[in-house]
Amino acid sequence: MNTAFISLGSNIGDRFSYLQDAIEMLTSNKKINMVNYSSVYETDPVGYEDQDRFLNMVIQVDTELSPYELLETCLAAEQELGRKRLIKWGPRTIDLDILLYNQENIESEKLTVPHPRIQERAFVMIPLLEIKPDITLPAMDMPLRILAEEIPDKKGVQIWKRKNGEDAFALFES
Repeated sequence: MNTAFISLGSNIGDRFSYLQDAIEMLTSNKKINMVNYSSVYETDPVGYEDQDRFLNMVIQVDTELSPYELLETCLAAEQELGRKRLIKWGPRTIDLDILLYNQENIESEKLTVPHPRIQERAFVMIPLLEIKPDITLPAMDMPLRILAEEIPDKKGVQIWKRKNGEDAFALFES
């Protein structure tokens, strides 16, 4: 069994529904089991800034899939949910990125793990650290939380729906 962390982001339409739908699509695969999920954060766009704010979160899954099979599953979910790649870092119904896969370093034309910009993106680090506070990146001695203290754009990441506590939500409310 492999452990992977996947970031989810949406800034078009019913953003929360796209997050839920993507998780449902991923976990409908019998080889993917969701272990944990973060709160949902509303975040400022990064890169291409002339667009609406995002909802972002991170999920932890156990999977029998290889990293490339997991990538194909993520890309299929994006496509089914209407993802269009018109502008780099532009608006999207859903964005699914494999952040980590076990403690592996993978560099290929199709996939780079850990995600190449994980250390620069508060909208990824904050939800990841929420569900795995002691995580370190492969081939790094420094815990990710130390790197997160130095990142400049944390103020653009605000809690939108808490996983626990006040404003609690169930990921799949009935």
